[in-house]
Amino acid sequence: MASHKPQIGWYGIGSMGRPMAENLQRHLADNNERPLIYSNRTLRAGDTLESLGAIPTTDFTDLVRRCDIVFTMIPNDDVLQRLMKLAIASSSDLSNKIFVDCSTVHPDTIKKLSSDLDKHEAALLSAPVFGGPSVAATGSLVFAISGLKSACLIVEKYIVNVMGRKLIHCGENASNASLLKIGGNIVTLSLMEAVGEAQVFAEKTGLGTEAMEQLITESFGAVAGGYSQRLTSGIYAPPLDTRPGFGISLAIKDAKHALSMAEEHGFQLPGLGLVDKHMQSARDYGGECLDSSAMYGILRQQASLSFWNKTSRQSGALVTPHDTKDLGDTV
Repeated sequence: MASHKPQIGWYGIGSMGRPMAENLQRHLADNNERPLIYSNRTLRAGDTLESLGAIPTTDFTDLVRRCDIVFTMIPNDDVLQRLMKLAIASSSDLSNKIFVDCSTVHPDTIKKLSSDLDKHEAALLSAPVFGGPSVAATGSLVFAISGLKSACLIVEKYIVNVMGRKLIHCGENASNASLLKIGGNIVTLSLMEAVGEAQVFAEKTGLGTEAMEQLITESFGAVAGGYSQRLTSGIYAPPLDTRPGFGISLAIKDAKHALSMAEEHGFQLPGLGLVDKHMQSARDYGGECLDSSAMYGILRQQASLSFWNKTSRQSGALVTPHDTKDLGDTV
């Protein structure tokens, strides 16, 4: 790379990308490194990042030209493919540049783009994350990473104890970390479903959700407890003028990746199939401004309760169905 202290870039300032980039910028400032250069489809989403000293640019190709390492945190495979196509088509010399994608995309997408960038002597690392926006804000995400070992070693210092508390190495096959992320999401989404069922049970039997939430948190940990809080606090169906923590369509996209891979390899994921069905039903009923945990609303309806609980909003969508442009990044 061009400098002992590389220039770092960031693309994607959504509900996950913003706190991650802010933590990275704080680390760079604290260590007297060059400030982060960032870009986003809606650049004003990075106003707080700019206030920390980061530098905006409206052009992704300019970001690539100026940076040695470029992190991306984007909604889906199509966006990542478009960005890497722009990078390759630009007049910039890509040799020795490192692209680090923190999103949840299909392993085949990572494999193809890694091969494309390798032809230009650039490396693509898959570095998806586990944890939601509140975890990202505290720098406590768990990262998986795979790809060229020498590139992984270079970027590790910008991840561990900066944006994440743990980095799981998955080998030099660039798509391995994506495989781990998709497998992990089977657990994540299924756990949300299980917590939702338990809370519906508690409400219908008269036990009450407070005692159930205490049990879930104490017996099954802060992650399960956090999912319960999404339900009891109404975050599963937030106000229409806010962004869900992790949009329902993005969660459906993640589930589809796992289900399609199971079909490709000749096995079934029946539990995840049910979760996917419930999430799609929730979106059909309540619209896009729903959290990934909104399968809870369908579980409530199946128990003859309202889709909405006392702390959620009380009505459906006012936005275009299936529009995920501004609804967050990744779970």
